[in-house]
This record gives sequence, C-alpha cells and structure tokens, in this order.
Amino acid sequence: MSNLLSGRCVCDKVQFIVKLGPSDEPRTTLCHCSSCKRAFGTNFGLTTKIPLQAFSYSCGEIKTFKQDNGVTREFCAECGTHLCEYGERAADKFRYILWGVFDQREKVPPKGEFFCSQRENWMPEIPGTFRKNEIIE
Repeated sequence: MSNLLSGRCVCDKVQFIVKLGPSDEPRTTLCHCSSCKRAFGTNFGLTTKIPLQAFSYSCGEIKTFKQDNGVTREFCAECGTHLCEYGERAADKFRYILWGVFDQREKVPPKGEFFCSQRENWMPEIPGTFRKNEIIE
C-alpha cells in the first residue's frame, strides 16, 4: 500500500492528506450500532482508523459537533460533508475517517465489522473480515 492517501468533501473545499509511516496500519471497519446508523444516515458506518499524527487537513474550513456521548464529528463548513470522528479517549491518538471521502478507497478495504448483532437482516456479512457481536442496551 502507498503511504500517502488523500481525500475531500463533496464540494472540494476541504481536502486532507494521510501520510502513513512504515508501522502505521489503517483499519477500515463497518459498524452496525444505532449511533452509526443515525450519524451516517444509512444502516451502517464505514470508517478507517488512522493515527492522528498521520492525518492533516490541507485546505478548507471545518465545523465540529460533539455529541452527549463524547464523540466529536467533523464536517465541511461549506457543504456539510461528514469527514471524520473520534471519541474522547481517542482524540489525541486517532481519527476515524469516513471511508467514502477517501480518493483511493480501494487502498483501505474493510477488515472487520462491529456490533454485528445489530446488523440489518438484509445486509450481508463482509467475507474474510473479523466480527464482534457487542450489544448496546
């Protein structure tokens, strides 16, 4: 995999670069929890975990929204594209970048699924990935 990835919002005003070091391993996962279903406007959330030091915005204005559960979400100030998110414990370590905003999505394929117990019946499992079956009450 190339150690340089890029991405952008829908209107191209916000762009970012990911510069991965030799030991950095991006991890794309699919989350089926109810919070992701609401936040992503679909029945799942597909994000790629990137070390914070590898991620930077190269242009554009970002807006943030912090949920009551401590998750912060970052958006393009112009078009509203959801770009990334992070929890309080991960804030100084990682960014979870939405898979769809990468320019080279094929370089960060899914490796796992979380909250599989909440997967919609019509949605198939991703073959060859790990699965966690947590339950949120």
